[in-house]
Amino acid sequence: MGRYSDSEEWADITPIPQNDGGPNPLAAIAYTEAYSEAMGYFRAVTAKNEKSERALELTEHIISMNPAHYTIWLYRANTIFELQRKNQSNLQDDILEELQWLDNLSLKHLKNYQIWHHRQTLMTRLPSMPSTELSFLTQMFAKDAKNYHVWSYRQWLVRHFSLWDTELPYIESLLSADVRNNSAWNHRWFVLFGQHIDPSSGKGLDEVGNIVDEDLLDREVDYTQQKIRLAPQNQSPWNYLRGLLRKRGSLLECKSFAEEFMGDLERGGDGCRSSHALDFFADCMVEEKEAEKAGKALELLAKRYDPIRRNYWNYRRGLLGLGAVEA
Repeated sequence: MGRYSDSEEWADITPIPQNDGGPNPLAAIAYTEAYSEAMGYFRAVTAKNEKSERALELTEHIISMNPAHYTIWLYRANTIFELQRKNQSNLQDDILEELQWLDNLSLKHLKNYQIWHHRQTLMTRLPSMPSTELSFLTQMFAKDAKNYHVWSYRQWLVRHFSLWDTELPYIESLLSADVRNNSAWNHRWFVLFGQHIDPSSGKGLDEVGNIVDEDLLDREVDYTQQKIRLAPQNQSPWNYLRGLLRKRGSLLECKSFAEEFMGDLERGGDGCRSSHALDFFADCMVEEKEAEKAGKALELLAKRYDPIRRNYWNYRRGLLGLGAVEA
């Protein structure tokens, strides 16, 4: 677009330049001329708290140059809401139009956090989730299945719109496509157990005196074991399994399962298919107060199956009163 200073629409505005601390700043940022001018007009607009169509267009222009400018995003959201109030327009239609614009921007800037916070701000004004929202998130995950910002936003959607009962099939499809999708494992935990978080304490309800759903745990233990068998060296389901068993207070019910993958301890771990199984077994032995067996599993991790973390495994041996081993 052309210069704001040449536009009749902006003739009534005197831009406010950035104050870098004097005429000779120590470390001035080398903004482009177009960005500096746009920001000068933005400062002037915010100084008079103007919420107008031209202010909205100004934020769009600045976002096109710097999509991470959170102040611009906040002003844009407030402008949208204020214009709707003034014009008495349909807020849902206004938000859906904004989301359509936002979709294209999101697909272009995959790792931009401010985009997702803006989207969440818009969603808080809607009585229900738009029918296209989940399909758009599927598009985002197709580009990056482990995008932290998108997953955080999806968790917020689940909680805000109470999607707990409909989310599990989607997670199943993700794990069927890629059992190593650690983000999907994390989301599975959130969907199954996050709804039971007590907001007053931040603890799960089973941690504040309520009964654990044993049928759910049985189902999840079985499901997780099936997925581990597909990729024994995948750490995510092992961590998920630990979380399930800790809700029951003991890892021991899955000790024999871990032994399927850890090889022969007496033969140097020959046949081991998972270092995570050795780690799990070591914790089982600690629980059974079998320090020597736990130490042997940790030794194999330090010397043969995970020597890059030898110092950590030796630290674990030290907690058992055992000496360090060399890789």
